[in-house]
Amino acid sequence: MNRVREAGGGPAREGMEERVPGSVRRSVSARRFAGAALPAVSLVGAGVFLWPFLGAGLPAASATTAFALGTAAALAGVELAAGRLDTRRLALLAALSAIDAAARAVVVTGIGGFSPIFLLILCGGYVYGAEYGFLLGATSMLVSALVTGGLGPWLPYQLFAVGWVGAAAGLAGRGRTGRPSRRDVVVLAAVGVVTGYAFGAAMDVWNWTFYQASPGLGFHPGMPPAEALSHFARFYVVTSFVYDSFRAVGNAVMVAALGAPVLVALARLRARLQVSVDDPAAG
Repeated sequence: MNRVREAGGGPAREGMEERVPGSVRRSVSARRFAGAALPAVSLVGAGVFLWPFLGAGLPAASATTAFALGTAAALAGVELAAGRLDTRRLALLAALSAIDAAARAVVVTGIGGFSPIFLLILCGGYVYGAEYGFLLGATSMLVSALVTGGLGPWLPYQLFAVGWVGAAAGLAGRGRTGRPSRRDVVVLAAVGVVTGYAFGAAMDVWNWTFYQASPGLGFHPGMPPAEALSHFARFYVVTSFVYDSFRAVGNAVMVAALGAPVLVALARLRARLQVSVDDPAAG
């Protein structure tokens, strides 16, 4: 018999199959396959970023945009089908994305690569999981681009790169329950440093393909993969490492200063919003 357990550890309510048998069974079935959704989305994104290292230029902007939006929408659909992204979490996702877009609209260009948009993405991913973190990052960047007029061929790369920031935070917070502690803040600050550099390096792949002036740093179609990787590494160190350091340090400072109350608030919301469906096959 299927059982639905409410948030807060309340008793399981028996007989739910008489009222919502189809929805519960579909949710349980979808959850068994939901774990493969984010790796599949990330595989598509990795292919987009690795394209220039395979001897070709950037793929067509329209195709890349369609891939980015399509894969993000597919991930959201899987999460909805699995019951992990219900209407309440979807509303929270919209609210957090709007706050992030407003913050980025106020501070479109920070000091160096610093941007306030990453705080909620890091905290949201850490509390709600990798899939939610990816969606929060992607939707925050999309809404921000619409608000600030930042639509362009770089947008699909930003959707993946910022989505991965939230996903990385979710992986770091996997298995953590209860009230967030100082350890959580330290771990999340470290994630902020690493993803600050990783985001910049990922976005530099797009920038690098337009930099063809220097024979030792620039990109040109048909480069062997090893040569392309060597050129890109030098390009990143020379042009972006210091710039990205402002983002990495800024992420750590934001998490250290504001992470604890934000994590606590999001954890309390998670406890109120969570409804878990017991898998009848698990006994």
